[in-house]
Amino acid sequence: MLSSALRCLRPSCFSPAFSRQLLHHQPRMEHSGPRPVESTIQTKLTQALKPEHLEVINESHMHAVPTGSESHFRVLVVSPQFEGLSLLQRHRLVNEALKEELSTCIHALAIQAKTPQQWSSNPSLAKSPPCLGGSKHDNTMAEKLKAGRD
Repeated sequence: MLSSALRCLRPSCFSPAFSRQLLHHQPRMEHSGPRPVESTIQTKLTQALKPEHLEVINESHMHAVPTGSESHFRVLVVSPQFEGLSLLQRHRLVNEALKEELSTCIHALAIQAKTPQQWSSNPSLAKSPPCLGGSKHDNTMAEKLKAGRD
């Protein structure tokens, strides 16, 4: 359980003194740096769904979050386990595999769940729409973030 808490780096999982240190520390993760949440997503989806193709994309940089955040993701999962299942049932399988992360450190998860046949006929990943609530491109967001710190 502790390793899961460490993967998500949730300050609430630690002692109050350590939490204060983490709240004031903003890790700088370069693109090639460690990505513990992204790695956890890949591992859990691979174990649960045995995908033929899996893409995990951290889209946190498109939102008003600190540099290096791992809170907004898009996943493409191509698995034979999706055969005969509705889109809702497929999404539930993905959500179940990532239940712990969704309840702690993942703020948003966009899911594309395809069967191998669907993937072979259309091997593409949908693009994310622009974020309208708290994106970096929201001119009022800087003011909202500043007001939150005061």
